[in-house]
Amino acid sequence: MPFEKVVEIGRVAYVAHGDDKGKLIVIVDVIDQNRALVDGPCSGVNRKDMNFKALHLTEFKVKIGPSARTSTVRKAWEKGDISKKWSETTWAKKLANAEKRANLTDFDRFKLMKAKQSRNRLINIEFGKLRKAAKKAPAKPKRLRKKK
Repeated sequence: MPFEKVVEIGRVAYVAHGDDKGKLIVIVDVIDQNRALVDGPCSGVNRKDMNFKALHLTEFKVKIGPSARTSTVRKAWEKGDISKKWSETTWAKKLANAEKRANLTDFDRFKLMKAKQSRNRLINIEFGKLRKAAKKAPAKPKRLRKKK
Protein backbone atom coordinates (compact mmCIF):
# COMPACT_ATOMS: atom_id res chain seq x y z
CA MET A 1 0.00 0.00 0.00
CA PRO A 2 1.60 3.30 -1.03
CA PHE A 3 0.08 5.39 1.76
CA GLU A 4 0.61 4.60 5.42
CA LYS A 5 -1.78 7.25 6.79
CA VAL A 6 -5.14 7.81 5.11
CA VAL A 7 -8.10 9.99 5.99
CA GLU A 8 -10.56 7.69 7.70
CA ILE A 9 -13.00 7.69 10.58
CA GLY A 10 -11.06 7.36 13.83
CA ARG A 11 -7.76 8.71 12.47
CA VAL A 12 -5.97 10.97 14.95
CA ALA A 13 -4.63 14.19 13.40
CA TYR A 14 -2.53 17.14 14.51
CA VAL A 15 -3.98 20.61 13.87
CA ALA A 16 -1.30 22.52 11.93
CA HIS A 17 -2.92 25.96 11.86
CA GLY A 18 -6.04 27.76 12.96
CA ASP A 19 -7.61 28.43 16.34
CA ASP A 20 -6.70 24.99 17.73
CA LYS A 21 -3.13 24.91 16.41
CA GLY A 22 -0.96 22.31 18.13
CA LYS A 23 -3.81 20.11 19.42
CA LEU A 24 -4.77 16.54 18.58
CA ILE A 25 -8.18 15.67 17.19
CA VAL A 26 -10.02 12.60 15.91
CA ILE A 27 -11.75 12.51 12.53
CA VAL A 28 -15.33 11.56 13.36
CA ASP A 29 -16.84 11.82 9.87
CA VAL A 30 -15.86 12.94 6.36
CA ILE A 31 -18.12 15.73 5.10
CA ASP A 32 -16.75 16.11 1.56
CA GLN A 33 -13.40 16.00 -0.23
CA ASN A 34 -12.18 19.14 1.58
CA ARG A 35 -13.61 18.92 5.10
CA ALA A 36 -14.10 16.52 7.97
CA LEU A 37 -16.10 16.56 11.18
CA VAL A 38 -13.54 16.42 14.00
CA ASP A 39 -13.65 16.12 17.76
CA GLY A 40 -10.94 16.47 20.40
CA PRO A 41 -12.51 15.74 23.78
CA CYS A 42 -9.20 15.07 25.55
CA SER A 43 -7.34 17.99 23.97
CA GLY A 44 -9.99 20.68 24.42
CA VAL A 45 -11.23 20.92 20.83
CA ASN A 46 -14.99 21.12 20.44
CA ARG A 47 -16.74 19.16 17.69
CA LYS A 48 -16.62 21.10 14.42
CA ASP A 49 -15.84 20.81 10.74
CA MET A 50 -12.23 21.36 9.71
CA ASN A 51 -10.44 21.64 6.39
CA PHE A 52 -8.03 18.82 5.53
CA LYS A 53 -5.37 21.43 4.72
CA ALA A 54 -5.27 22.35 8.41
CA LEU A 55 -4.65 18.74 9.50
CA HIS A 56 -1.54 16.59 9.61
CA LEU A 57 -2.42 12.91 9.92
CA THR A 58 -0.68 10.84 12.59
CA GLU A 59 -0.04 7.13 12.75
CA PHE A 60 -2.64 6.65 15.50
CA LYS A 61 -6.21 5.48 15.02
CA VAL A 62 -9.06 4.88 17.45
CA LYS A 63 -11.88 2.45 16.85
CA ILE A 64 -15.13 4.44 16.57
CA GLY A 65 -18.16 4.37 14.32
CA PRO A 66 -19.24 7.11 11.92
CA SER A 67 -20.46 10.29 13.66
CA ALA A 68 -19.65 8.88 17.10
CA ARG A 69 -20.64 10.97 20.11
CA THR A 70 -18.06 12.93 22.06
CA SER A 71 -18.28 10.56 25.04
CA THR A 72 -17.63 7.57 22.76
CA VAL A 73 -14.63 9.32 21.21
CA ARG A 74 -13.30 10.15 24.70
CA LYS A 75 -13.61 6.51 25.82
CA ALA A 76 -11.86 5.25 22.68
CA TRP A 77 -9.12 7.90 23.14
CA GLU A 78 -8.49 6.85 26.73
CA LYS A 79 -8.66 3.14 25.87
CA GLY A 80 -6.09 3.63 23.10
CA ASP A 81 -3.95 5.79 25.45
CA ILE A 82 -3.39 8.25 22.58
CA SER A 83 -2.10 11.15 24.71
CA LYS A 84 0.70 9.02 26.18
CA LYS A 85 1.61 7.49 22.82
CA TRP A 86 1.72 10.93 21.20
CA SER A 87 4.01 12.37 23.88
CA GLU A 88 6.50 9.55 23.23
CA THR A 89 6.80 10.23 19.49
CA THR A 90 9.75 12.05 17.95
CA TRP A 91 7.33 14.52 16.37
CA ALA A 92 5.90 15.58 19.74
CA LYS A 93 9.37 15.81 21.28
CA LYS A 94 10.55 18.10 18.46
CA LEU A 95 7.52 20.33 18.95
CA ALA A 96 8.19 20.48 22.70
CA ASN A 97 11.84 21.39 22.10
CA ALA A 98 10.86 24.11 19.62
CA GLU A 99 8.43 25.50 22.21
CA LYS A 100 11.16 25.43 24.85
CA ARG A 101 13.62 27.25 22.57
CA ALA A 102 11.04 29.88 21.65
CA ASN A 103 10.55 30.69 25.33
CA LEU A 104 14.25 31.15 26.18
CA THR A 105 15.31 34.46 27.69
CA ASP A 106 18.45 36.34 26.67
CA PHE A 107 20.29 34.98 29.69
CA ASP A 108 19.18 31.41 28.88
CA ARG A 109 20.44 31.81 25.30
CA PHE A 110 23.76 33.13 26.65
CA LYS A 111 24.12 30.13 29.01
CA LEU A 112 23.32 27.78 26.12
CA MET A 113 25.98 29.45 23.95
CA LYS A 114 28.60 29.09 26.70
CA ALA A 115 27.69 25.43 27.25
CA LYS A 116 28.07 24.73 23.52
CA GLN A 117 31.44 26.51 23.47
CA SER A 118 32.79 24.42 26.35
CA ARG A 119 31.48 21.19 24.77
CA ASN A 120 33.08 22.04 21.42
CA ARG A 121 36.35 22.94 23.15
CA LEU A 122 36.46 19.48 24.77
CA ILE A 123 35.68 17.80 21.45
CA ASN A 124 38.45 19.73 19.66
CA ILE A 125 41.00 18.86 22.37
CA GLU A 126 40.21 15.14 22.06
CA PHE A 127 40.28 15.33 18.26
CA GLY A 128 43.70 17.02 18.43
CA LYS A 129 45.03 14.23 20.65
CA LEU A 130 43.77 11.57 18.23
CA ARG A 131 45.25 13.39 15.23
CA LYS A 132 48.61 13.75 16.97
CA ALA A 133 48.62 10.03 17.84
CA ALA A 134 47.77 9.14 14.25
CA LYS A 135 50.69 11.24 12.93
CA LYS A 136 53.15 9.53 15.30
CA ALA A 137 51.98 6.03 14.32
CA PRO A 138 54.11 4.35 11.65
CA ALA A 139 52.69 4.44 8.14
CA LYS A 140 50.89 1.32 7.00
CA PRO A 141 52.84 -0.66 4.40
CA LYS A 142 51.46 -0.44 0.88
CA ARG A 143 49.86 -3.56 -0.46
CA LEU A 144 51.80 -5.34 -3.13
CA ARG A 145 49.93 -6.04 -6.31
CA LYS A 146 49.84 -9.56 -7.56
CA LYS A 147 51.42 -10.09 -10.95
CA LYS A 148 49.36 -11.88 -13.54
